[in-house]
Amino acid sequence: MKRANTISRSVEIGLRFIGLWPDSTYATFYWFSYMTSIVIVQYYQYAYVLGHLEINDVWLLMDCLSLTLAYTLAFFKLLVLWWNRRIFYRIVKDMDEDWKNCIVNSSYMSTMMTMADLSRRFSNIVFTVNGIGAFFLSIGEHLLQSMDDANRINNSSRELPLKMEFPFDVSESPIFECFLIGQFIYDLVIAFVVGLMNALLVTLILHVSGQIDIMRQDLAEISKHNYDHNTFVIIIKDLICKHQRIIALSENIENLYTEIALMQILWNTLVICCTGFFIIITINTTKDISTLIKSVNYYIAITLEAFIFCYAGEFLSAKSMSISDAIYESLWYNVSPNDSRILLFMMLRCQKRLTITAGKIIDLTLNGFASIMKASASYISVLNAMY
Repeated sequence: MKRANTISRSVEIGLRFIGLWPDSTYATFYWFSYMTSIVIVQYYQYAYVLGHLEINDVWLLMDCLSLTLAYTLAFFKLLVLWWNRRIFYRIVKDMDEDWKNCIVNSSYMSTMMTMADLSRRFSNIVFTVNGIGAFFLSIGEHLLQSMDDANRINNSSRELPLKMEFPFDVSESPIFECFLIGQFIYDLVIAFVVGLMNALLVTLILHVSGQIDIMRQDLAEISKHNYDHNTFVIIIKDLICKHQRIIALSENIENLYTEIALMQILWNTLVICCTGFFIIITINTTKDISTLIKSVNYYIAITLEAFIFCYAGEFLSAKSMSISDAIYESLWYNVSPNDSRILLFMMLRCQKRLTITAGKIIDLTLNGFASIMKASASYISVLNAMY
């Protein structure tokens, strides 16, 4: 039997790993340990950035700065998610209640199972893409560089893929290999945690979408039976309660992710700009192919992350507006005029679409994603002209 939950098993395991799953054991210890490890790595990353903060070496600065900023973003996103963990607990509780109602009413189960399957597939795709990106950022880049004869002859020039400033030399074996494996594990865990937050947002949106589809299904059946005022009032009360639950769940998701979305838009614009400029420098200066592959792969991953947030907001808005369409397409003309006015009020309420905002300022839409890409391209052209 399939698991009756929109949140996939992989996402649940990830949330337990960072101490954010409700009622998980040693949650605070897991979260504090993981955040401490990020702070330690970030210290050595920023030490390297400050130690190589030279305008004459823009190529090296952009290389280390883009990754450092991305990992800083992951740190702040985890911090915000932990701060709003009580909101997340309420969301999980509401989702469990929705699944209990689906078990009682088997006609809803197929709709929610479809959303659960989509959630699992998307989570697996995100984790796979992020895992591949982490491989090329660490072990993959080193393997490509090791194919160069110069690197094999001169081992003293070896550098770690993730630029850090240590108080001792790490280019000698076996210290270099140990740090290389450690960076790969660190990159892999960060990639999975970033993918986890993206997958969680899409999972929550898919759950709301499933509830909206169930409500549309009930609206389609509302006037197919013989009209009776008392029966109609009972059904319409149930639909209004469902709509209020959908609105409340959407608002909780909005409160959970609004600060994260704001950081995502602002930070991703900067990171995409740095990474894109680094790719241009790499192509113009004919650097090694391993660096170019790493940069392009990382650029795609960062762009995809911004796209996921914007598409999730667009999808939720479109789904919420579909409720009014379902009301209009129902056989509302078969009911009495007084009862049909109730449906009219529901349509008016649906005109205020559900959405995810960035800091309560702007809505996450595909137009917003296009604005991010345009702004990043503008900054890249300015930097390229100044370089």
